[in-house]
Amino acid sequence: MTQLIFSRRVPDQLAPNRITIARQRCAGNFIDLTVSNPTECRFDYPPDLLPPLAEPAGLSYRPDPLGLVWAREAVSALSGELGAPVDPAHIVLTASTSEAYTFLFKLLCDPGDAVLVPTPSYPLFEHLARLEGVRALPYALCEEGGWSLDLDEFSTAPPEVKAVVIVHPNNPTGSLVREEDAAALESLCATRGWALIADEVFYSFPLETASIPRSFARCESTLTFTLGGLSKLAALPQLKLAWIITSGPPPARRAALEKLEFIADTFLSVATPVQHALPSLLQHGARVRDQIRHRCRHNLAELRRLLALLPAVSVPAVEGGWSAVVRVPSLGSEEDLILSLLEQFGVAVQPGYFFEFPRDGYLVVSLLPTIDEFSLGAQRLAAGLGTWLGAG
Repeated sequence: MTQLIFSRRVPDQLAPNRITIARQRCAGNFIDLTVSNPTECRFDYPPDLLPPLAEPAGLSYRPDPLGLVWAREAVSALSGELGAPVDPAHIVLTASTSEAYTFLFKLLCDPGDAVLVPTPSYPLFEHLARLEGVRALPYALCEEGGWSLDLDEFSTAPPEVKAVVIVHPNNPTGSLVREEDAAALESLCATRGWALIADEVFYSFPLETASIPRSFARCESTLTFTLGGLSKLAALPQLKLAWIITSGPPPARRAALEKLEFIADTFLSVATPVQHALPSLLQHGARVRDQIRHRCRHNLAELRRLLALLPAVSVPAVEGGWSAVVRVPSLGSEEDLILSLLEQFGVAVQPGYFFEFPRDGYLVVSLLPTIDEFSLGAQRLAAGLGTWLGAG
């Protein structure tokens, strides 16, 4: 048989890791504090949420590459409510934020070019960039400053860099980009000729902050793309609709939108029924957002209460999002700790190295589970960490 030749864009090693294998072996006999799918977390979805998907208008196919105008108007109205008014003509609909990234990497980068991505952060960026023939170059967030930007680190960026990705609030640290850092970053991007990609999927979920700083959709000094979507905003990841808000100097914005229209027209990936239903989905989804915010705040407080009994363990501030970071002393392999918690204490959490934390000693906990389930899981986590620390 002739040897098959596959693209180097896809990794050769795709075998499951030890943690995945252990979870399969435990066959669900544990409290899962890693869950990120809100549809599995028993939120009370409004009964009138999904019927608009059955509107007869969804049977007609009249595609607009940027997205149907009334759907983009619904995103514009929502953005205005969040303090960032935007022209519907500056919005591009996509099937997901992952697809939005691929559109933007196609728009901004030739093969071999690079984008700067934050660490710690969600590990998807490297895969998305690699599949587009683009390099994802990490820049570190400063833990001492509450996972803040260190703009000095950008001074050594190579000439192949075309864009900077920020996540606001960050997943999983829950940290926000401070106003002064945002202004400095926008100025740096304008000077270097970089585009700015701002992932704001968790923007509507403030936790331990009085107010969330301004959205990057208001940026006018440099070409900026701000991402959002139904997956988080309405807790409906299965409906596959997201958006790109384009802002910045008018000439650059116009050129970007023309090229994005060409890219989107090549795929036409957003389903018609969900576009017709979007105004209703965003309106009724507010009830689910309120439930998520309430539950995440409650669970975060419960996590702090239970782990306060372990002085060596800390939970840094969580300004927004659905996750919390637990900081533990580095007494051994982070993976061994995760496996011990799973197999001996019946609770699953994520290791920090999944998110490229700078060293061992970080655990990531989802705040989405039901209040009762989370409380039991957090009790098991506290017991397991107490045993781990005692053995260390």
